[in-house]
Amino acid sequence: MDEGRPADDVILGMIADRLGAAMGRPWQVQDGRAKGPGTLAVVLGDDHSGDPGHLDLDFVLNVDRPEDTTISDCVAGYGGTTEEALDRAVQVWLGTTGSALIELLVQDGSHAAHFGPDDPDGFSGWHAIHGGITGWGTGDDHEAVQRWAVQHVVLPHLAPALKGTFERERLIGVKAFFGGGEGAETAEIRVNGAYHEAGSRALAELDWPRPEQGISYARTFVLLVHDEAG
Repeated sequence: MDEGRPADDVILGMIADRLGAAMGRPWQVQDGRAKGPGTLAVVLGDDHSGDPGHLDLDFVLNVDRPEDTTISDCVAGYGGTTEEALDRAVQVWLGTTGSALIELLVQDGSHAAHFGPDDPDGFSGWHAIHGGITGWGTGDDHEAVQRWAVQHVVLPHLAPALKGTFERERLIGVKAFFGGGEGAETAEIRVNGAYHEAGSRALAELDWPRPEQGISYARTFVLLVHDEAG
């Protein structure tokens, strides 16, 4: 893959174009960020990987109160060039994290699924907005982990490891990335962008497929909104 990384404004332009198309409302690059309607914005975080196809993204719901309305996440893409890999990363982010965030804004079920605070498939005490589940890999079983993630409810299995560990009270982003093959595997939970060790262990203990040949990965994202009435 080409090692040259496009300028930040080029990357932000990719993000603005994708979000504008998904929301049906214009986004533009302005003042070093992708600026959306109202108080929405996306800024590039400090990249922690060194991979030119990797992005750290901060979605800010209210630019006037970024400290408690920012959902941080990271994502990597693949492609023949760095620009292709970054564009793929933005697509993956939009289909998982972005879908949950847009659903938070529209609240009509068109972008993500909703689980109430008492739903056994959700997260007790919190309203859960479950974004899309995407996957990729190689070989005949490249869709195996994604299929498993679609057919199985993961959030209740993670809840015991996550409960009581959140650093803020109302808006929590949980990213799950897992899979592997050929003798290696990854199981990663990030909460508001930070690696969560106990949650990652709980994810690793689940019985998702481990292909003997090729590789298979899945990624999803859940937004937890505190049930203030509870």
